Amino acid sequence: MISKRTIRHKRVRAKIFGTNERPRFSVYRSNRHLFLQLIDDDKGKTILGVSDKHIKMKKGQKKSDFAYEAGKLLAKLAKEKKITRAVFDRGGYKYHGRVKKAAEGARESGLKL
Repeated sequence: MISKRTIRHKRVRAKIFGTNERPRFSVYRSNRHLFLQLIDDDKGKTILGVSDKHIKMKKGQKKSDFAYEAGKLLAKLAKEKKITRAVFDRGGYKYHGRVKKAAEGARESGLKL
């Protein structure tokens, strides 16, 4: 049986394609962590990837705070590679919570989604 998230993800991916100039900003959300990647679909390569495991924050903060900081970190690393624009791929997840916070963090750091 195919999950509803997989169906939504396939529907979203049919409309989105990342290039080297404008890569795909992909989000994967597990129960505990969030993984963000910039992907060049022309070459089938991941340009760079970040997870909330890379973020050192104080205890007692929410998972959405970690997602926000991970989005900011990814945008900062993308700027170093001279990437300013990306296509947002929410991965079949609803656009709220950690997924939304990751996108907001990336936008605040200068990545145009």
